[in-house]
Amino acid sequence: MTEGEFSERPWGNYTVLSDDASDHKVKRIVVHPGRRLSYQRHAKRAEHWFMVAGTAQVTLDGTVTELTPGQAIDIPMGAAHRIANEGADDVVFVEVQHGTYFGEDDIVRLEDDFGRAGPENQPTPAGSPAPARSGGGGQG
Repeated sequence: MTEGEFSERPWGNYTVLSDDASDHKVKRIVVHPGRRLSYQRHAKRAEHWFMVAGTAQVTLDGTVTELTPGQAIDIPMGAAHRIANEGADDVVFVEVQHGTYFGEDDIVRLEDDFGRAGPENQPTPAGSPAPARSGGGGQG
């Protein structure tokens, strides 16, 4: 993934804002009304989410918190998390990933609205051949 890369997903989209550092990556993420990212965890990175627009419901290890513009939350490495948009307007937030690895194959989906959870839909480790799969793939 390169800086400035834009990716459309079933829940919304993201744009990579910074991708040139070895210890962090920054994304702008948009979640459309009525959508949510998969309930997931990461082994090699923590995340910091800063809300820019809309009202989000963030689930962190089973606890739901509502966040509005100007608020932020830290997602520790290994914590189960997701963000949902139950409002009428887009939710926009900036995600700062911090850790040792930022590849999409560090996503373990615990639940997913788009059929991407479960062992048959998990990303493969870097360097391994990826199984054929359909659906949104990638981030959240």
